[in-house]
Amino acid sequence: MRIFFNTSHLLFKPLALGSFLVFMISATFQSSAQEVVLLHDNWQFQQQGMSRWLPATIPGTVHTDLLANQRIQDPFYRTNEQDLQWIENEDWVYKTDFQVEASVLGYEHIHLNFDGLDTYAEIFLNGVHVLTAENMFRAWQCDVKALLKDNNTLEVRFTSPMKRNLPVYDSLEYQIPVSNNDFHPKKVSIFSRKAGYHYGWDWGPRFVTAGIWKPVYLQAWNGIKIVDPYLYQSKVTRERAEGELRLQVRADQDEVVTVELLDQADQRQILRERIRLKKGVNELSLPFELEAPKLWWPNGIGEPFMYKFSVNVSDKSAIIKTGFRSIELVQESGERGKSFYFRVNGHPVFSKGANYIPQDSFLPRVSDDQYRHVLTSAQQAHMNMIRVWGGGIYEDDIFYDLCDSLGLMVWQDFMFACAMYPGFPGFLQNVRLEAEDNLKRLRNHPSIALWCGNNESIMMWKKWKKNEIKDRWDGDKIKPLWSNPDDSLEITHAYENIFHNILPAAVHKYAPNVPYWSSSPQPYNYSFDMDWSGISGDYHYWGVWWGKEPFENYKGQVKRFMSEYGFQSFPPMATITEFAVPEDYEIFSDVMRSHQKSSIGNGTITHYMEDLYGIPKDFERFIYVNLVQQGEGVKVGMEAHRRSKPYCMGSLYWQLQDCWPVASWSGMDYYGRWKALHYQARDAFKPMIVSATSDGKTTAIYVVSDLLEDQETILNLRIMDLSGEVSWQKEVPVKVTQNSSRSYLSFENQQRISDPTTQVVVAEIFEAGRKAMIDQTVFYYEKPKNMAFEDPGLKYKLKKEGGGRYSIQLVSKQLVKALELSIAGQDIVFSDNYFDLLPGEEKMVTFLPGKPVDKKDILVQFYNIRSK
Repeated sequence: MRIFFNTSHLLFKPLALGSFLVFMISATFQSSAQEVVLLHDNWQFQQQGMSRWLPATIPGTVHTDLLANQRIQDPFYRTNEQDLQWIENEDWVYKTDFQVEASVLGYEHIHLNFDGLDTYAEIFLNGVHVLTAENMFRAWQCDVKALLKDNNTLEVRFTSPMKRNLPVYDSLEYQIPVSNNDFHPKKVSIFSRKAGYHYGWDWGPRFVTAGIWKPVYLQAWNGIKIVDPYLYQSKVTRERAEGELRLQVRADQDEVVTVELLDQADQRQILRERIRLKKGVNELSLPFELEAPKLWWPNGIGEPFMYKFSVNVSDKSAIIKTGFRSIELVQESGERGKSFYFRVNGHPVFSKGANYIPQDSFLPRVSDDQYRHVLTSAQQAHMNMIRVWGGGIYEDDIFYDLCDSLGLMVWQDFMFACAMYPGFPGFLQNVRLEAEDNLKRLRNHPSIALWCGNNESIMMWKKWKKNEIKDRWDGDKIKPLWSNPDDSLEITHAYENIFHNILPAAVHKYAPNVPYWSSSPQPYNYSFDMDWSGISGDYHYWGVWWGKEPFENYKGQVKRFMSEYGFQSFPPMATITEFAVPEDYEIFSDVMRSHQKSSIGNGTITHYMEDLYGIPKDFERFIYVNLVQQGEGVKVGMEAHRRSKPYCMGSLYWQLQDCWPVASWSGMDYYGRWKALHYQARDAFKPMIVSATSDGKTTAIYVVSDLLEDQETILNLRIMDLSGEVSWQKEVPVKVTQNSSRSYLSFENQQRISDPTTQVVVAEIFEAGRKAMIDQTVFYYEKPKNMAFEDPGLKYKLKKEGGGRYSIQLVSKQLVKALELSIAGQDIVFSDNYFDLLPGEEKMVTFLPGKPVDKKDILVQFYNIRSK
C-alpha cells in the first residue's frame, strides 16, 4: 500500500473487526514530497526451533496470532489463563516478503519504522541485521536505503523477556523489591521496559506478550524533513498567547527557506520567517504571538477549543493540533499544610475522574470505537481528569486526541509502578530515550496536565525500608530483601537518579509548560522519611477495602488530593456469561476465583455485603447487590471529597475500566458496560450537586458547585417515610457561590428523625423559579438491610420517542431502592440507572437501543432484603 502525503507525522488507527485489524490513516494527500509504504501484509510467525510457519496479523501479538490459528483457546475463557503461561518462555520469529516499486527506491532517503516492538527484538532486512530493540515504549527507525531491492525479506526475532532477564535477576546478590505484581517466584518485570501489567496485577491476568504491536512502514523522502514540531506556550491569557514554534529540520544541503505557521481554519498567518539551514540537523525556535486566542477548558467549565496549524518549510509541511491553556500545579502554604490543585487559565479546578489502565491484555485489539466509548463515557460522567497509571503504557495517539476534544485533563504517569528499579547504565539510558520519545510525541496535547514519575514506588520503599522485609505475593513466609546496607543504598540511588534527575530533566527540556511530580502518592517535601498525613501532596486511601474500614470512613479520610481510592465488584451477569458457564456461578468456584486477582477480593466483597445488605442466596441476585454496594459505597467518598473543597481539590477513584472480564475496582467492565459505580460517578461529579451528610447528631445539606459563575437556586428539603408521607419540609432560596462548597441547611437528628428504619431525607436543588431540577439526593440513616422496605407496587410503561429513542416511565407506591434497568440482549447506557425512585413521583428514563425494544425486553431489579 502506497500513500503520498505532505505531513511529517502519520497516525495509524487500529479498528478491531472480528480477528482482523483494519488501519485508518490520517493524512493530507497532495504531493510526492514524501511517501509511506505500509508493511502489514503477508506476515508469518513461528515458535523458534519449530519448522511450521503460520499466518500472522500486524500489528498484533503472539497470543492473538496463536488464537487466530487455533493453536490456543480463548485466553480469557474460564481458567485458560493457567494453561498459556508457557508462551512467555519461548522465542518467536516473524517474517514477511514485500516488494518496493522503483519510484520508491528512487527517493534519496528511506527509513524503516517500527512504532512499537514488544520488547526484545533483532531486526534483519534481506539477511542483514539493521536494528536492536529493547523497549516496548519507544519507536524505532533505521536507514535502509542501501539495503532495499525490488523484492525484500524482513525478519523480526523476539527473545523471551523471561529468558532475557532471569539471568540478570540471578546475577544480583540482593533482590530489588517488587509489589504484588509479577506473579512469578523470580520477579523480573522491573528489568524490562515493558508494560508492567503484562506480568499480572491484582486486577489483571499474566500474559507476557511479544510481537509487533504497532505499525511498521517504510518512509521515503527527498530534501527537507520536518521532525517533532512543537508549539511551546510560554504565556497564555484571554488577550494573548505567546511562545515559540520549536522544530527540527533535517536538510541535505545549505539553503535558505521560509518557515510559516498558519491557522488552518482561516489560513491566518501566525508567523513567517526566512531561515538559513545548514546541511544536517537544524534545531529551530521561532517566537509567535496570537491575539485573543480561544482557550482550551476542562470538561464542565468551558469549551475545550482546539486549533489546527500548518507548519510549512519550503515544500514540506506538518500539522500541529493543540489548544491554548495555562496550567499550574499549585502548592501554597496554609494553616493546614500545603495545597495541591490544578489552576487552569487562572481558575482553580477541582479534578474529578478516575484512574485508567490499558483496555486489553492484548493491546492491538483495542479499536478506535473502544477508545471513543470509554472516554466519552468519562466525559458523560462529568469527569475532567483521567490518570494514566504507570503500570500500563503511554497510550495511543487517539487516546490523547479524544481527551483534547472532550476536555479531559490527563495526569500522565511515566511507566513505573509499585516497585524499585535497577540503576544499570544501560537501563538508565533506555529510560532517558523512552522519556524523550514520549514527551516529544505527546507535548502538543493541551489535555496533559501533569507528568508523574511513578505509581506508589516511594510509598512502598518507605514500608520496605522500615521493615527490611517484604511479604511474598503468594502469602508464603517473608524473606529478606537484602543483607548488605550498601545494596539498599544502591537501590535508593537508582530511584533518585530516575525520578529526581532523568525524568524531571526530560520534562523540563521537552515539555516545559507541564508540571512534574515525582511519585504518587507523595507529600510536598520528598524524602525517604516523609510524613504521610495527607496535609500536602496527593494521597492513596485504601482503608476502605484493604483495611475493611466502613464506607463512612471516607468522610474522615479526606486529604488534599485523593488520587486513588475504591472498592471492588464482580462485573454484570452479561459479562460473566462471556467467560463462565452456569456450573461456575459461585464466587469461590475455580473459574470465579481465576477471574478475581485480589488476594482478599471475594471474601472482602462478601464481608461488606453481609454487614450492609445481607447476602442473597441466588447468584444473579448476588451480582446485582454487589454492583449496588460498589457504586453506593464509593460515592460516599466522591461526595466527601467534593464537600471538602477547597481543602481537597481532587477525587480520582480506582479504576475507570478493565483489561479483561474480571472482578475489579472498575466502573466499566471489559466490554464497556457501565456498572452502578459509573452511574453513581455521573451523579456525584455533576457540575452542581446537593449532598447530605450526618455526624450522628446533626445532618447538614451542602451544595457544591464547580461552575465559574454564581447561580440563583431553590433548595428544598423533605423528611419522608417509605410511603412518601412528609413529616417536615423546608424550602429556601440559595445563591450558590461560584466554585464553592457550603452547607446551606442543617437540623438536629433527634428533633426530626423518629424512626431511621422508615425515614429518609430528600434534598433537591432547583433553578431559580423552580424551572428545572439540578440535582436530588436521598439520604439514609440505617444500613439498607435494616430498612423496613415493602413491596413498592412498581409500575412502568415503555414509550417510543423520536429518533429511535425510547423512554421508560416508572411510578411506585413505596420507595424503591437502587432500581436497576436493563434490556435483554442489548448493552444500553440509560439516562439514569441504579437510582432510588420516590413514592408517588413519576420518573422517565430514556435510552437509545441498537434494535427495537418491546416491554417484555425490559428487566427490572431493585433492592428488597426479603427476596434474598
